[in-house]
Amino acid sequence: MAEGPTPHGILKDLFGHDDFRGQQEAIIGHVWQGGDAVVFAPTGGGKSLCYQIPALLRPGMAIVVSPLIALMRDQVEALRQSGVRAAAYNSDLAEGEAQHLRRAILEGEIDLLYAAPERLSLPGFQAFLKQVPIALIAIDEAHCVSQWGHDFRPEYMKLGELAELFPGVPRLALTATADPQTQRDLVHRLRLDAARIFSSSFDRPNIRFSIEVKDNPKRQLLGFLEREHRGDSGIVYCLSRRKVEETAEWLKGQGLKALPYHAGMAAGLRQANQDAFLKEEGVVLVATIAFGMGIDKPDVRFVAHLDLPSSVEAYMQEAGRAGRDGLPANALLLYGLGDMAQRRRMIDESASPEAIKRIEQAKLSALLGICETAECRRRALLRHFGETLESDCGNCDTCLAPVESFDGTVAAQMALSAVYRTGQRFGIGHLVDVLTGNETDKIRSWRHDQLPTFGVGRETGKAEWQSIFRQLVARGALAVDHDNYGALRLAGDARAILKGELALKLRRDRRPTRRAERAARGGGESAALRQSLDAEETAVFERLRALRTTLAREQGVPPYIVFQDTTLIAMAKARPRDLDGLGTIPGIGASKLERYGARFLEALAQS
Repeated sequence: MAEGPTPHGILKDLFGHDDFRGQQEAIIGHVWQGGDAVVFAPTGGGKSLCYQIPALLRPGMAIVVSPLIALMRDQVEALRQSGVRAAAYNSDLAEGEAQHLRRAILEGEIDLLYAAPERLSLPGFQAFLKQVPIALIAIDEAHCVSQWGHDFRPEYMKLGELAELFPGVPRLALTATADPQTQRDLVHRLRLDAARIFSSSFDRPNIRFSIEVKDNPKRQLLGFLEREHRGDSGIVYCLSRRKVEETAEWLKGQGLKALPYHAGMAAGLRQANQDAFLKEEGVVLVATIAFGMGIDKPDVRFVAHLDLPSSVEAYMQEAGRAGRDGLPANALLLYGLGDMAQRRRMIDESASPEAIKRIEQAKLSALLGICETAECRRRALLRHFGETLESDCGNCDTCLAPVESFDGTVAAQMALSAVYRTGQRFGIGHLVDVLTGNETDKIRSWRHDQLPTFGVGRETGKAEWQSIFRQLVARGALAVDHDNYGALRLAGDARAILKGELALKLRRDRRPTRRAERAARGGGESAALRQSLDAEETAVFERLRALRTTLAREQGVPPYIVFQDTTLIAMAKARPRDLDGLGTIPGIGASKLERYGARFLEALAQS
């Protein structure tokens, strides 16, 4: 009697990999045997295989709940390229296409069906699905079910009902960004309290985290791209639509292939720009956070934030869109006092209940604390998710160029005293003038040159005082009064600091010298080519990449659907001469070997 398919057999034959990563094998085995599971693992950690493989092992059709049509489209195409019978049921389908898909489902011709939570909540669609055996139900981006999560979607709230609608069908929920509170909440709301929890580290060691104070944001961004990411694909996040448009236009003027993306654009243009980002090499997409949830593009080499995200979770999810293929990637965040004030105001003015506002303020404070820390960024980020890093990571800005911290108690007292003695009615610029003894017309008109604090901070420069005020706002000792033109007022533990009851450590902002900037420039070549490829291997890689682009364009799919950069790099290094040798390259399963093998062997033979 012939043996049936096995997890390892599917992994190798369909997906072209020899070994599972992390807890993949344990999760697959548990769900294959009918168990419910909750999977917390980082972006790029291989969560998709945790439901795709058991879906192919169990009888019936698997349902995958996915929040975005673009994500469904990419995942379905990638599965079809690997020989899997996958489809998406969404609003993009014409009526004739929908009828054809329904027939295929009833006849057992679909192994994985992707659908949005809105679709799953329709009684008619639920009744239709009850006509076919269901292998499992996978809920992707499961943090969306929690009101404490950063991407809360009310439609996800109804997914807990699937337990009663499809009794006995194993269910698994998966997410890459959820703090402990969100994790507990999503487990409860999805009625997965009895499920087995699989928790992996949220660490992404291949991403270099860098956080800088805003100076000249556009120039900081351009310097970063020129030094690190010439010709690479990446995402630049901005908070406003206007800033997205202006930044994209400015980057174009600097010779980069940059495109805007935000919800205010015409739908056709927005889709065209997203498709260009997914299907072309070296596109920089400038976007609001309307772009990105679940984007599967593995070769995003950088994510840059020109404005402060809303929380640590949002930052980790957005930054985590870089380097999904495991190759080196960069995450750059630029922030300033204006960002802090704007984010606080957005929370205060939102229609959310007070309990939610308090949670959002706490999440923002946690992110500001990480921005201002002098310790390893990765340690601080992972601590937010309940993880402890035993040693510094060696791959973040504070590890690579440690910053100085100092006893800032006296300086903080001077700053807080200036706020108090001027009546808590002025912004940073005026307060710095008071402390440094700058006799402006405004100082004289308010007679602030008569205050005891006037000129007490002459020995400290303007930029340093701005940093001190920013750090006091970040820790909550000062608050920005939105109704009074950004005036600062005492808050939190300000009085304890003023009374000397609380000592304060502050970080000294690092300002790169021109010499340091020149030293950091390096060659500026693509990060994918810094993987120990010598000159000859680099030439082979480029030839393979050109072929991949041609094949992708012929089919109208993104290049990574054909092969990821990691597979091309492995090809360039090994340079196999026959199909058997090519079949040993990671990422080349039987279907892709048959479809593309001859073309890539021909390209390799040219070397």
